[in-house]
Amino acid sequence: MNKILVVEDEPNMVKGLIDNLEFEGYKVDTATDGEAGLKKILAEQYHLILLDVMMPKMSGFDVCRKAREHGIKTPIILLTAKGEEIDKVLGLELGADDYVTKPFSLRELLARIKAVLRRTTLAEADNDKIKNVDLNIGKLKVNFSSYTASIKGKSVDITHKEFDVLKYLWENRNFTVSRDELLKDVWGQDVYTTTRTIDNFILKLRQKIEDDPNRPKIILTVHGTGYKLIG
Repeated sequence: MNKILVVEDEPNMVKGLIDNLEFEGYKVDTATDGEAGLKKILAEQYHLILLDVMMPKMSGFDVCRKAREHGIKTPIILLTAKGEEIDKVLGLELGADDYVTKPFSLRELLARIKAVLRRTTLAEADNDKIKNVDLNIGKLKVNFSSYTASIKGKSVDITHKEFDVLKYLWENRNFTVSRDELLKDVWGQDVYTTTRTIDNFILKLRQKIEDDPNRPKIILTVHGTGYKLIG
């Protein structure tokens, strides 16, 4: 049985989520503020986290960031009342796997949960195939199984989602990958953001991989289409 942590401060929302998620067969745990949510995330194991952005004591963005800094790889879906693109991009860059904007339909939320859990299961299966294998991508040595990266033996900080983008490019190396393909296959089919999100991630990856990020030789831009990782 998949166990979901709901971090949400609205009592009616919490009750509704518990009732519907349990009806769908999930085991549900809850926290009503950011600090309590982070403590549970660090202390217990969950299959998925539903994390409200606007909460007392600690925002969902901060909870997400701190969880990833502590090495928590559990998929996170942000629940946000904000519709501005910058907030969505920030959440994804901090390591969230998806987001749902309030008010949302139950059908939409359940579909997002199932999609994220399915992708996580497939990713774990893929990781088994490349378990404990260190790969050299440009100047970066990366292990997709342990989500670790280094340059000349020195650890490099890379977010969970940056790993996912890089892994997708590596799995499709020497082939052109469109921005839309990255959005669909890395974030899921219903992520409502622009392809500029992808460009931001590519820029950050180039800064860690390329000898000269302004003249990339590993992650190339295919103008009008997307990107190609040379490997």
